[in-house]
Amino acid sequence: MRLPLALVANVRLLNSGLRIRHSIHNGVIKTSLLSSHNICSRAERKWIKPAGFDTGVKTYNSLTKQKEPLVLAQERIATWYSCGPTVYDHAHLGHACSYVRFDILQRILSRIFEINVIHVMVITDIDDKIIQRSLEQNISPTVLARMHEEEFKRDMQALRVLPPAVYMRVTDNIPQIVAFIKRIIGNGHAYVTSQGNVYFDTQSIGNRYGKLVNLGGIAGELGAQDKRDPRDFALWKASKPHEPHWESPWGQGRPGWHIECSTIASSVFGSQLDIHSGGIDLAFPHHENEIAQSEAYHQCEQWGNYFLHSGHLHLKGSVEKMSKSLKNYVTIKDFLKSYTANEFRLFCLLTRYRSAIDYSDASMNEARSTLSTISAFCHNAQAYMQGHLQCQPTEEGILWERLSATQSSVRKALADDFDTPKTMDAIMSLIHHGNCQLQPATKVDGPRSPAVFGAMLSYVREIMGVFEVDLLDRKEVHDSSGVLNNVVEELVHFRSKVRKFALSVEDQAPQDPHTGSEIQKRHPQPDRVPLLKDCDALRNNLAPLGVHIKVRFHPIRLSAEERLKENSWLLFKHGKL
Repeated sequence: MRLPLALVANVRLLNSGLRIRHSIHNGVIKTSLLSSHNICSRAERKWIKPAGFDTGVKTYNSLTKQKEPLVLAQERIATWYSCGPTVYDHAHLGHACSYVRFDILQRILSRIFEINVIHVMVITDIDDKIIQRSLEQNISPTVLARMHEEEFKRDMQALRVLPPAVYMRVTDNIPQIVAFIKRIIGNGHAYVTSQGNVYFDTQSIGNRYGKLVNLGGIAGELGAQDKRDPRDFALWKASKPHEPHWESPWGQGRPGWHIECSTIASSVFGSQLDIHSGGIDLAFPHHENEIAQSEAYHQCEQWGNYFLHSGHLHLKGSVEKMSKSLKNYVTIKDFLKSYTANEFRLFCLLTRYRSAIDYSDASMNEARSTLSTISAFCHNAQAYMQGHLQCQPTEEGILWERLSATQSSVRKALADDFDTPKTMDAIMSLIHHGNCQLQPATKVDGPRSPAVFGAMLSYVREIMGVFEVDLLDRKEVHDSSGVLNNVVEELVHFRSKVRKFALSVEDQAPQDPHTGSEIQKRHPQPDRVPLLKDCDALRNNLAPLGVHIKVRFHPIRLSAEERLKENSWLLFKHGKL
């Protein structure tokens, strides 16, 4: 039996190392040839260990589904890109959990392993959700996005999350995004439709699509009718009536969701990225599509070396993640009315960053109790060092050994995929042994050991400081500035009442011997002069603490009560007390 000439030609092409792809587009069968080096087998999807500086840290890499040595392209410098918020609504605790966890990881790399982390985050300020919400609220998408962007930044500051080296907005990078898409098209990995949309051609990279997830049975993005393959995803969306739009070679439109991250990360870090982070829900399709389009743009085998994903935050007893779409979320602002940033950061420390975490009053109370135990130890150790706490002689040698073992255990745990639960176990064990020897005693016989408790205290503060858990409560005082203002105002009011009482004596009105008119003069009673001196002393003592009480004197015709009302006021330097 003779084979058709076309089939014979195809067989010859296959034997020559080229691969044929048939596709139907707009009713026309198209055949394209792909060289064998462009189509990767499953073996070719293998992760390539980077060459460079070995940090001594192992981290779970979503690309390999196992722990890998963290190797950086440059010595002691980590390039880190993370997906920021889509700013159409309030940030909630699920967002906070991911950002706080990765903030802790970055601080560990920086403070423990002396790695300079260069972190870039994108703010998605144009998106279907932003457009829809702006229509609902009858405001412009730009105003809506800016409003929630600033709110997000305030929330992160309240939770003590370090800001990235730079925030990048999508709308500030439209020309770069258009250029990025043009190059992907030029490299043969994207196509333009008759409707003005541009899609990434997933078939063009063969089995390389699916580095993060097993794509068996996974459908593509919904809603598009002009795609060649269901898995293809939008790089550029043709504009619809009354939508924000920008000019492009393909007509007016706006970027797809995924292209923004690839473009912005590449504009800062180029063709190689050390670490990419985000919530586990972003692994597919967002991060998968980022990888595909970035490697298609750069024509490289591996764009991002490590993908780190944080686990979901669940409401206790629910299998569903906290999300806006499910309307089961708690805003960060509301959360901070009941709990502190210290308590939330400790809550995050008690589980692995990539594990799901249950949020409830019970879990927050556990974090609060742990924080209370740590704070109590620090207070007692300091009191012992100052001689205010008397104890029986301690087993100093054992405590030094415990401290040394804890330091070693903590560094080992943090080098093993940032194991903060094991770290906290080690810290709490050290505190337990310290507390056992800090038992108060009425009668003390023997030498004291303040040095070892000073070392333990310094180390506990140091490690908790790495995690930005403030054992000195400086930030918590700042967060309570409204309460402090009220306290100070009450103090000033009390001082005013005391001063008024000291001055409330009968007017003596002697006559002027030359004119015969009365001279209005006040003389406090002698036994009340000390009260006035104490009022002045209080005013003077408060001034160095940032509280300034000033009295402006008016004509004598005002009564003492009126002068106190009109002339005393409070100047409180925010956060100084």
